[in-house]
Amino acid sequence: MSKNKKDEESFTFLKRIKDKDLRRVFEAEEFKNVKEIIYNSAKVFKEKIAFVIKHKKESGIEYENITYKRLLDDINKLGTAFYSMKLIGKRIAVIGKNRYEWALAHLANLLGGIVSVPLDKDLQYDELEGSLIRSKANAIVFDEKLTDKVTQIKENGNTNLSEYVCMSKIEGYNSVEELLEKGQKLIEIGERDYIDYKVDENAMSILLFTSGTTSKSKAVMLSQRNIASNIYALQVAEDIRPTDTNIAFLPFHHIFGSTCMVLMLANGTKTTFPDGLRYIKQNLNEYKVTVFVGVPVLIEAIYKTIMKEIDKQGKTKLIKVATLISNILLKLHIDIRRTLFKQIIDALGGELRFVVSGGAPADAKIAKGFNSLGIKTVQGYGLSETSPVIAGENDKIMVPGSVGVPMINNEVKIVNQDENGIGEIAVKGPNVMLGYYEMPELTKEVIKDGWFYTGDLGYINKKGVLFITGRNKNLIVLKNGKKVFPEEIETLVNRIDLVEECMVFGMPDENDKNDVTLSVEVFYDKEVVKEKYKGMTEDELYQIIWNEIKELNKTFPRYKHIQKLVLSSEELIKTTTKKVKRQEEMKKILQRS
Repeated sequence: MSKNKKDEESFTFLKRIKDKDLRRVFEAEEFKNVKEIIYNSAKVFKEKIAFVIKHKKESGIEYENITYKRLLDDINKLGTAFYSMKLIGKRIAVIGKNRYEWALAHLANLLGGIVSVPLDKDLQYDELEGSLIRSKANAIVFDEKLTDKVTQIKENGNTNLSEYVCMSKIEGYNSVEELLEKGQKLIEIGERDYIDYKVDENAMSILLFTSGTTSKSKAVMLSQRNIASNIYALQVAEDIRPTDTNIAFLPFHHIFGSTCMVLMLANGTKTTFPDGLRYIKQNLNEYKVTVFVGVPVLIEAIYKTIMKEIDKQGKTKLIKVATLISNILLKLHIDIRRTLFKQIIDALGGELRFVVSGGAPADAKIAKGFNSLGIKTVQGYGLSETSPVIAGENDKIMVPGSVGVPMINNEVKIVNQDENGIGEIAVKGPNVMLGYYEMPELTKEVIKDGWFYTGDLGYINKKGVLFITGRNKNLIVLKNGKKVFPEEIETLVNRIDLVEECMVFGMPDENDKNDVTLSVEVFYDKEVVKEKYKGMTEDELYQIIWNEIKELNKTFPRYKHIQKLVLSSEELIKTTTKKVKRQEEMKKILQRS
């Protein structure tokens, strides 16, 4: 890691180390809870920028820089105000888009022993009210765009909510800004109960609803030990620097998003907020983003945009040749990638150096593509129940198609292996959840002798590298007993230029209830249609895609051949973390057929 002398003195805990353990690349100080992490960062990175807030005004755009010192001051002010509202030891729900006030409310909860209940801003009214009831939340901090839903919830009176706080100033509700002023006054007259609170790192600190790919989401109980242990494991594995600028695209209500938010703070990194998916390239350039953490669908979209632009300019062959040359030189320890592909990197702001993909399986081709351009890209794996990261690639171990090696404090094993060594992934470590809230029987089903059974299928190679093959519940079992992992085929179908996204599934056989027809639903890319297939009917598009799939079939064993294509002009139903809701999508397909 290139740093000047001052940086090395200030940030020794990020020093790269020589160690035979493939899981450990950097030194890091391990903390027991999030409070210790935030207090340490406020001391070490005092005047560095923690968050950047963009204000859109009539006179133009203004940027407000929140230093690490101010962040801690704001947390203590808001937390002190929460205590004055009799919320000590209570539960506060936080809901809204990624913004400073969201981070502030969540951290204020964690540092004061208040259980934080992050909720998805896209929940329908009934789901939102149900989540508030199930979590027994006592208060809610909400984005002003959700005012109508929150007002209706307040009027109906079915929840346990006693306090309502808006992230912005609006009529009829307390605001975060007003509570900060209130907390400051209380601190000035000597109120220190919140500031002096001692965190119990083993107690439930976060009550998090899973993304709901099944019919009813589960509420996961996480402790601060869970979160802090995972942040330490990520610090020793991944190259995130105090000089970095991150853009918070992962939704904070998802554990991958909120853990990464605290990880950035632990490393002294600057965090910015995006304006939306449509503005991703603009924001990368605007903030000169160096680190990007996202789900595969977003990372793949950025890569496809780059490749389309190269194709438009007629430079595809040139780039392939340049990539071949740079890869040969790389083997000789001569790295010219960022110089050779400067024009492409400049289109992404010019500073992007590190991409982390997680939350779902990613196409190895995309990671290889970014790495070939000189943008280091690693894949990780985890679940809400593991706070979330179980394994990840790092500077020492990068194997295309894998999810790297287990984190430094995780044990991973494969249980009930088949003849190919594929079985269910089980993990043990300090990041494994306390359990499912008010679901003791379900908790017993998934946690046995300290091992959490993930429901994911995979295998470990001789070097200890973990590969994910699919989700247990998604596995398609054919009548002849052969097993098909849909994710494996989806990765290849998604490479067809006309395919925006797809889902491989077993279509029930009308004549034999014990058999299914291996099928794929494809949502076609309307931008590609405009560019290359303008004026074509859906029948013609169907035939083009079907011909491509028939070519793909030739690369598979016969039992994996796709036999039916369902073409869709609508996006697949997904969670907010872009995972396809397979059961709901199947219902839609069956209703149409």
